[in-house]
Amino acid sequence: MQMSRGGRGTPPAPGIKGGVRRAGPQKSLPPGSLPCAQAPAPLPAAPTARSSPRPPTVTGKQKTGNMSEFWLISAPGDKENLQALERMNTVTSKSNLSYNTKFAIPDFKVGTLDTLVGLSDELGKLDTFAESLIKRMAQSVVEVMEDSKGKVQENLLANGVDLTSFVTHFEWDMAKYPAKQPLVNVVDTLAKQLAQIESDLKSRTAAYSALKTTLENLEKRSTGNLFTRTLSDIVSKEDFVLDSEYLVTLLVIVPKPSYAQWRKTYESLSDMVVPRSTKLIAEDNEGGLFTVTLFRKVIDDFKIKAKENKFTVREFFYDEKEIKREREEMTRLLSDKKQQYGPLLRWLKVNFSEAFVAWIHIKALRVFVESVLRYGLPVNFQAVLLQPHKKSATKRLREVLNSVFRHLDEVAAASILDASVEIPGLQLSNQDYFPYVYFHIDLGLLD
Repeated sequence: MQMSRGGRGTPPAPGIKGGVRRAGPQKSLPPGSLPCAQAPAPLPAAPTARSSPRPPTVTGKQKTGNMSEFWLISAPGDKENLQALERMNTVTSKSNLSYNTKFAIPDFKVGTLDTLVGLSDELGKLDTFAESLIKRMAQSVVEVMEDSKGKVQENLLANGVDLTSFVTHFEWDMAKYPAKQPLVNVVDTLAKQLAQIESDLKSRTAAYSALKTTLENLEKRSTGNLFTRTLSDIVSKEDFVLDSEYLVTLLVIVPKPSYAQWRKTYESLSDMVVPRSTKLIAEDNEGGLFTVTLFRKVIDDFKIKAKENKFTVREFFYDEKEIKREREEMTRLLSDKKQQYGPLLRWLKVNFSEAFVAWIHIKALRVFVESVLRYGLPVNFQAVLLQPHKKSATKRLREVLNSVFRHLDEVAAASILDASVEIPGLQLSNQDYFPYVYFHIDLGLLD
């Protein structure tokens, strides 16, 4: 594993002489104020010291398809900490805890302390925003590919490769995000890029969602029961007496057990019912839709008598123009949806890749900024990407890391190793602060 960073005479940022601690006061605690933490499990002896330190060897066999979780950490790049990384690799490999690989980060212009502190906060917000955005885009792909959900994952790629491969083989894109620019400019470029993608996502998915909702509502009208569904697709002009000044055809819903009763009694439910005018034209699981023709002036009386016999007159007026318009609208919506599907899916695939790539670059920037704030100048740290092999191993992996790197921050390490210890002024109970720089990457975007 090569060094992500080496001190190459980088001028110190104004006000930065050593690492800036990020978790509360760092003053020495009074004697006896910190209970002794339980000693960590012994680790294998460190490798024999060399005349000049070199980055630790990557260890552990990579496993694919199991965990979508990654831990991105960094430690100072001096001899002592490179040996600590060697010990970490040895233990995690022998215990089958994780697959570890280098995570190369270019040299950036450090700037001032105030700039770095401000960027740390800004990058934290941008990290959260980027992760939320790519999750929304992944969900949009699911919704668009409603009939092919099993193929969603193969459409969520980054620069043409699966997400795990992209993260584990990450290379900084110098063309898109020049490292020679001030860090503020690089972060601004990423923020504007993600904001534009989100804006386009909202407008594109809103139009498609509105179309899809309208189409679904029309389809629901065709799939309900006889009381609620549209009848335009099951009736025909021949079922009705039309353009008559005196006669009208009604549609009556009759429960299945009452078919015989209906046929026997419908002519006598009211005066002036046309004999032998009933016909069954549609059925569902509960009943059937019958026609009946009668004189217009007895409609109200017929409805009352029908209701008394548990027959329901369905309000419906046969309008050939309206039925034709409804059918044409359904055809048009289906055509519009088909036309929008391809371009929208292509846009989602391209811009999901762009957003995901930007997100991992943000992670790299966070490691750089936090490492400089933690470990000071000249810039000299090693970034490592760990992929836990299984969920049950993460607790043991965390214990190994805290043990190996506890010398970087004895106070934080002691509180983490002994959860019962409470240190005034340090809010470590949520365990989001560790002796080493740590960021989490979760590729379970559809969970």
